[in-house]
Amino acid sequence: MVTLADVRSAHALISKAVIRTPVLPLKFAERPATFVKCENLQRTGAFKLRGAMNRVARLPRSCKGVTASSSGNHAQAVAFAARMRGIKACIVMLDQSVPHKVEGTKGYGAEVILGGADSTLIRERAEREAAERGYVYIPPFNDPHVIAGQGTVGLEIVQDLPDVKAVVVQIGGGGLISGVAAAVKGLKPRCKVFGVEPEGAAAMLRSLEAGKLVTLDRVDTIADGLKPVAAGDLTFDHVKKFVDDVVLVSDAEIMAAAKHLLLREKLVVEPSGAASLAAIFAGKLKLPKGPVVAILSGGNADVRAILDWGGA
Repeated sequence: MVTLADVRSAHALISKAVIRTPVLPLKFAERPATFVKCENLQRTGAFKLRGAMNRVARLPRSCKGVTASSSGNHAQAVAFAARMRGIKACIVMLDQSVPHKVEGTKGYGAEVILGGADSTLIRERAEREAAERGYVYIPPFNDPHVIAGQGTVGLEIVQDLPDVKAVVVQIGGGGLISGVAAAVKGLKPRCKVFGVEPEGAAAMLRSLEAGKLVTLDRVDTIADGLKPVAAGDLTFDHVKKFVDDVVLVSDAEIMAAAKHLLLREKLVVEPSGAASLAAIFAGKLKLPKGPVVAILSGGNADVRAILDWGGA
């Protein structure tokens, strides 16, 4: 299990490479004392850089390259971290990855392979590429160094808003919420940590309900960064230990939150990044009184798609 000491170690290691993103109060929210942690303003456009930098920085000097599997944000983060380290990167992405995330990954110098239609297929391809090339595979979430890196988001939240009463975190594979929860509970055991998944990609909640890891037959959500068909054993264990509740939100609720952030708060946030706030706006959580922080996990958004959204 990742500890608060692991998160602090990661923070010291990556602090010069990542941006300490702001915690901002929402200007237009019915609930008072609602704040957002703006990882949409992070380098590469998402929190993923934190875990990627912590993992890549700890590779041996003999490492000549890395591979990764990702729908987009982890892809860009690993590509950036590899470029900073001066090593090669081969990233396997979903066939349906958002085009600007593919181009962003290439822009950081990585080779991109479109390797399949779900997270299992692209992981298997990335692991094969690593074995054939003599590279190291960098997991998107199920790795203690990746989890500790993502946990620096939670460390900064508590440092910048010491009176925080709850933190709301979206869940894809569970790396972000695992690290954040480990950090927050280590610093403030009474602070609530809530997880949010799309209704069409509820791998973590289904696993919690079953008491074991569950692999979904299919996923269907507008939130492309929250689409793994399964969580990891490490992230599952962290969520069981540290997280107070996990709830689901619809695509319509996600897109309403993303549109609010864009038009009212003047923040560009992709659907995956808006899922946490969607749960607050939709009243899905039993929130305590006092400051609550929703993590805006990424800003690699198709703005036109948000503005044009008319789905139900």
